Amino acid sequence: MTNPLLSPSPLPYGLPPFAGITPEHYAEAVDAGLAEHLKEIQLIAGNPEPASFENTAVAMERSGMLLNRAAAAFFTLVSADASDAIKRLETELSPKFSAHQDAVYMNRDLYHRFAAIDAGNLDAEAVRLVQEYLKEFRQSGIQLDDAGQLRLREVNAELSRLGTEFGQRVKEGMKCSALLLNDVGDLAGLPADDVAAAAEAAKSAGHDGHYLLTLIQPSNQPALASLDNRSVRRRLFEGSLARGTDGSSLDVRELVTATVGLRAEKATLLGFSNFAELVVDQQTAPTFSAVEEMLGRLAPAALRNATAEATALAQSAGHALEPWDWAYYSARVRREKYEVDEQALRPYFALETVLTDGVFHAATQLYGITFHERIDLKGYHPDVRVWEVRNEDGSGLGLFLGDYYTRSSKRGGAWMNSLVEQSGLLATRPVVINNLNITKPAPGEPTLLTLDELRTVFHEFGHALHGLFSDVTYPRFSGTSVPRDFVEYPSQVNEMWIMWPEVLANYARHHSTGEQLPQDIVDKLNASQLWGEGFATTEYLGAALLDIAWHVLAEANVPDDVLAFEAKALAGAGIAHPLIPPRYRTGYFQHIFAGAGYAAGYYSYIWSEVLDADTVEWFKDNGGLSRANGDKFRAELLSRGNSRDPLESFRAFRGRDAHLEPLLKRRGLE
Repeated sequence: MTNPLLSPSPLPYGLPPFAGITPEHYAEAVDAGLAEHLKEIQLIAGNPEPASFENTAVAMERSGMLLNRAAAAFFTLVSADASDAIKRLETELSPKFSAHQDAVYMNRDLYHRFAAIDAGNLDAEAVRLVQEYLKEFRQSGIQLDDAGQLRLREVNAELSRLGTEFGQRVKEGMKCSALLLNDVGDLAGLPADDVAAAAEAAKSAGHDGHYLLTLIQPSNQPALASLDNRSVRRRLFEGSLARGTDGSSLDVRELVTATVGLRAEKATLLGFSNFAELVVDQQTAPTFSAVEEMLGRLAPAALRNATAEATALAQSAGHALEPWDWAYYSARVRREKYEVDEQALRPYFALETVLTDGVFHAATQLYGITFHERIDLKGYHPDVRVWEVRNEDGSGLGLFLGDYYTRSSKRGGAWMNSLVEQSGLLATRPVVINNLNITKPAPGEPTLLTLDELRTVFHEFGHALHGLFSDVTYPRFSGTSVPRDFVEYPSQVNEMWIMWPEVLANYARHHSTGEQLPQDIVDKLNASQLWGEGFATTEYLGAALLDIAWHVLAEANVPDDVLAFEAKALAGAGIAHPLIPPRYRTGYFQHIFAGAGYAAGYYSYIWSEVLDADTVEWFKDNGGLSRANGDKFRAELLSRGNSRDPLESFRAFRGRDAHLEPLLKRRGLE
């Protein structure tokens, strides 16, 4: 059979023909793509003509098309639907990708051609393209001697292997740590649809007649807010926190210490004092000390608010609080104090209605785009749905794929990725995916969302819009290819429409009666927004500061005892709370140890939220959900990608630099 990946896809927008692609096809296409790209690089580097923008930078942007096509499809499966064959292939191919990256950006002849380009007559985007390439050469070790480059290649290859292994162990650990229960009475307090889902999950896992509480990636699990049985809550909580550090074959501690040591060595090789300094050199944050200063300013206020919340929870519980009690009694206080029952709200948040009448509706009102489901187009799994997105004039914008349900072959968390990136140079239009991990209901039942899942649906679609609206010339700058500490900004902005009155009224309807969410409940939800922010900010900052603690270490100071270091780091950062673990503990911190790109950069969520909170203020001051506002946000920010400094794009939209005060107000940290 002909390998479908070896030639451009005939499907609309270049959607890969997943139904006809086998694991062997991925292996063949990636190997062919790597070889083809190296030949293209050699032709550019060895061109006897003087270096010009066209024969060097533009030629680079046109190169690697087969590799990009194969890699985008392959790594989509690695994250979202990894069979045993795909996992084996990931282990085999990941070091090859690392070695290939080094072969490109340690090529001195190629570097010298970029350095020789005369930028005098180039437009701003072209000038930035050359500058960004030169910066990547420097950050990749072009300045090192042969021995230094050789050692850096070895370090990068080993880091790639370690990250792949970490991700695979964490995915398997999440599955193995699910809590299997025999008695339905142990699920008292859990909504009926969640009980049915637990029964279905157990059946799928080969335990018919039992109940399986599957885990999500963060420390705290959704069921903790509902389960009446304190012992069951404890087992679920402790199983979640033990992932990766339980002494089993899935323990990741040796991977962590090896990774941290190699990253410290890499930073030293490249002339930085630590790995965090190296990472921030690639971000919008001006310096690493600026990041530390902001987090240090937020931590004491967050801990203060969390302590006040803990006091209220203990009063409600009537006994000493344990960590597995927090979510349960927090939900009770929300019901008692604010008369908000989150579980009772779920029937108003059916996934199908949230998507069509909430997420898509807000985008139509704001940007004029429309969504048309393409049942003729198939994704990589039966759960994947495909929509064609069209501009207001009917022209095609791109494809949006939604993959919302959890499964054993999918990694935890939620994310957006691109299968095809927009580029004027290559005449390509975007194909983007949103992945979530919502528990699939029993057959015939609706998918009812928690408030947190509702927020995630809107959040991830903000990333999708960033990809769909890209309007750049060069593929390097497309969509979400921006610094890590800027990439979360558009997605966080999109969360504002969840509670926007005309959007909420359009989607928050009872799935069986069609009744709108009553206004008095909406008012109570708005009144309760600050409740729980102490916990949320503390658990987030715990993870962000833990990430930094690992990545400021010198190679000689990498500890042997991972858990002792974690406890000491949290205490030293002033964010340790006996009842609030970090959102991710070291043993399952995929963002920073599995190659997800957030190493020494998990701070980016709250760094981006400064921009987001200030932007929400702008929308409120300028009429909210209007086409004029949407067009401005699209033109000045969402469409720009990395074709200009992202902070310049923010200033072009906002008219000034961001202020911190809206964020402090939002999180109750004034």
